[in-house]
Amino acid sequence: MTNFYKMLNLLVMLLLIVSCGKNNDANFTLKGSIKGLKKGVVYLQKEGDSTIIDLDSMAISGQPEFTLKTNLEEPILLYLKLFKNDGDEHYIPFFADKGVTEVKTTLKNFNFDAEIKGSKQQELLNEYTKVMSKFNNQNLDIIEASFLAKKDNDSTAVDSLNKASEVLFKRKYSYTIQFALNNRDNIIAPYLALYEIPSANPIYVDSVYNGLTEEIKNSFYGKKLGKVINNRKNEE
Repeated sequence: MTNFYKMLNLLVMLLLIVSCGKNNDANFTLKGSIKGLKKGVVYLQKEGDSTIIDLDSMAISGQPEFTLKTNLEEPILLYLKLFKNDGDEHYIPFFADKGVTEVKTTLKNFNFDAEIKGSKQQELLNEYTKVMSKFNNQNLDIIEASFLAKKDNDSTAVDSLNKASEVLFKRKYSYTIQFALNNRDNIIAPYLALYEIPSANPIYVDSVYNGLTEEIKNSFYGKKLGKVINNRKNEE
C-alpha cells in the first residue's frame, strides 16, 4: 500500500469520526457523483473574509457518489473541491439554496463536464454561462483570425478584427447588465454586478443596484454591492 493510500485511509477514519453527529440540522444537501474517481476527498466550501472555509468533506474510496451537507441562511455561491493529490486545484462553483442540489461530473474533465441541478439561482447562472460561453467561443475565433491576419501582414483585417473584438466585449457587458436588470428580484443580479462587470461604467452598476428589490438589497451580495458602490463614491 502506497503512502498516499495509507494517508487517505487515515483521513477517511478521521473524517468519519469528525462527521459523526454533525450536520443533523443541515438545511442544504449536495448530492454528487464523479465518474472515474476511485480515490480522493471532496470538500464543500465557501469564501470567508480572507480565506476559504470548509463546510463539509467526504473521502472517496471506491464509490463515485458522495453527499455533503451544511446550513445556509440564504442563497450563496459555494464550491465543490476535489483533492486527489495531483498538485492541481479542482473546483466547481455553484449557487446553493436550502434544499438539495445535484452535481454530476467526470474525473477527466471535472470542471467542464459538471451538470448542476438545484436552486433557482443555479438555473439562472446556467442560463447566463451558456450565453457567455458562446461569446467566449466567438472571441476565440476572433483571436485565431487576428493571429493569422498578423502572420499575413494583413493590417486591414487586423483592424477589422480589433473592432469586432471591441463590439463583442461591449455585447458581453450589455448582456450581463441586462440579465442582472431582468432578474432584479434574484441574488444573481448583485452577484453578476460584483464579479462579472466590476469595471463597467459606474452608471450601469448603480442602475443594477438601484433596481434591486429591497429583499435582494439586504442579501449577502446586495449588501456587498452596496458597500462597493459607497466606497467608490467616497473616493470620488
